[in-house]
Amino acid sequence: MASHRTEAGKTSLWRRLLWMAGIWGASVAGLGIVAFILRVWLKS
Repeated sequence: MASHRTEAGKTSLWRRLLWMAGIWGASVAGLGIVAFILRVWLKS
């Protein structure tokens, strides 16, 4: 029983890390898009 909980804990840890990385990447991409739009809008 203990080994099963350990494996599940590792899996959930990796899932959490992947979700965190994905959300971070999406937020950086979103901020980049907003910055690009503002830069284009302010230059014209």
